[in-house]
Amino acid sequence: MKNLRTDFSVIIPHILREDQDIQAWFTLKNEEYYRPSQAIAGLNLGFNTPEKKEQVAKNRLALLKSLNIDSDWVAYADQVHSNRVQFVTEGGTYPSTDGLVTRVPGLTLGIQVADCAAVLLWDDENHVIAALHAGWRGTVGDIVHSGVQKMKEQGAESSKIKSFISPCISLQNFEVGMEVAEQFPSQFVNYNDFDKPHVDLKNFLKYQLLNEDIPDDQIEIHEDCTISGADKFYSYRREGDKSGRMLALIQISE
Repeated sequence: MKNLRTDFSVIIPHILREDQDIQAWFTLKNEEYYRPSQAIAGLNLGFNTPEKKEQVAKNRLALLKSLNIDSDWVAYADQVHSNRVQFVTEGGTYPSTDGLVTRVPGLTLGIQVADCAAVLLWDDENHVIAALHAGWRGTVGDIVHSGVQKMKEQGAESSKIKSFISPCISLQNFEVGMEVAEQFPSQFVNYNDFDKPHVDLKNFLKYQLLNEDIPDDQIEIHEDCTISGADKFYSYRREGDKSGRMLALIQISE
């Protein structure tokens, strides 16, 4: 059964609700969650922030406890904006990787983001899941392809994979220089309506998922923008070094 109860505000993918063997969450900022010792207000879950590591650890433990997740049974990616994806079978932090795949029931995969997208994928029939960190570098480096291929190595099938693209930076706010814009297909860059090029990260990720033969009706894109939604999301572009991090989590139920 899905754990829909939590002490914190989270997003649960709509497309996930039919798949009884999979659970997934995307945490919100939860700005009201504050302790006097915190440098960053809210449920900051990122160790790569100015917050004391002890406080981030406490925040993570509070979240995991509320979701009934064993804190020793979570695999985290130590993200470096690469396209590297690893298959994992136990909890811990995996260095120099931006994607995790497992088929182990009960093992939770975690990806942290502030403006980048978290892409969660699952094949409920073959019991394979993935969590990918898709910033612009990882996206143009085709981390989606790397993740899907790693899932297929574990028995997943494209036609049965479902996916969720988390809240992230929107076309309206993703201003880039020409050196970045030119790395994206032109149909996903708006060169006309702004002073500088703007990239449509969400729809480029969807395009990549479709190219992996994942059916259109099995792809969910969350409409919110992390920069515009200051009340709900951390944003590195908006807050700089004072930005916290959200977590995307996915698990095959035991």
